[in-house]
Amino acid sequence: MIFINTDINLRCRNVIITVIFNDDKKMIWKKIPVKTVDGETVLAQAPLIVSASRATDIPAFHAAWLLQRLKEGYALWKNPYNGKFLYVSFSRTRVIVFWSKNPGPLLDCLDEIREIIPNFYFQYTLNDYEPEKIEAGLPPLKQRIETFIRLSEKIGKEKVVWRFDPLILTETVGVDELLKKVETVGNQLKKYTDKMVFSFVDIGVYRRVQRNLSKSAHKYREFDEDSMRMFAKGLSRLNESWRFEIGTCAEKIPLEEYGIKHNKCIDGELMIKLFPEDKALTDFLGADTDRGEASLFPAMRRDRLKDKGQRPLCGCIASKDIGMYNTCPHLCEYCYAISGITGPC
Repeated sequence: MIFINTDINLRCRNVIITVIFNDDKKMIWKKIPVKTVDGETVLAQAPLIVSASRATDIPAFHAAWLLQRLKEGYALWKNPYNGKFLYVSFSRTRVIVFWSKNPGPLLDCLDEIREIIPNFYFQYTLNDYEPEKIEAGLPPLKQRIETFIRLSEKIGKEKVVWRFDPLILTETVGVDELLKKVETVGNQLKKYTDKMVFSFVDIGVYRRVQRNLSKSAHKYREFDEDSMRMFAKGLSRLNESWRFEIGTCAEKIPLEEYGIKHNKCIDGELMIKLFPEDKALTDFLGADTDRGEASLFPAMRRDRLKDKGQRPLCGCIASKDIGMYNTCPHLCEYCYAISGITGPC
């Protein structure tokens, strides 16, 4: 990795956030020295935004680990592609984005987490594939809906995004059946979230997904444009009573005619809306371009905030994920992050 002289320092309320861009214009977080519990001083990446996690369900299975790591101020992360380890410091973290299918085990930790990092929101995947046993490792649907409601009431519905992700077609589940499943869940969540996000299953994109699904008793099939639009039209009708903001996750097809936008799951605009009092965060995200140093880089910063480590169609801004592959015992059949459980993250 080659560094170039394009540093941005934002000074707000005695907080300094530094980002660096490398030669292919990917944003990375500056490394700082951290003392481990063993007394060793190491260099650690210090991200502003932490993702917890696309790679495993930290709230469901590793809540105690996360709380301990936050208390000690750092985590150790393993790169799934080259096997190298990286220390991650939480000393400059302003936001955690949680991803989970069962955040119940984390609920009792949220007050302690808030004392360390007060800003967070949840991407809560709540699907209904119980009859098909595609997500056989999850608690019953009724329990997951109850957990969603508890979480929403605890932190506010604006901080809990409902994901029906992915949408899956099989030999027994077509578009009409999917819409019935979505309707069942959505009717119970309409008072407890402002937003729904969905994606169409990608089988051909991930070799690991293809390999996992080849062992399934189901015959999975990809969506074509007609079935995508059929689903979007039906969802639009359902949303006449829900009034959710609806978005797609990393999908190319434009569905604006059905009131459906391209979503950003790690979303700077949502962070500005949720956490307007955090000036270090909002200045970094370009919310207030009249403030000092932050106003020097609005166009460049907004362009480079996109997470170029994700798929091209992903709209997320940059974050540091702290989860590791093969550590989620949910074992959902379609999961791209599982080839075999190896232990805790």
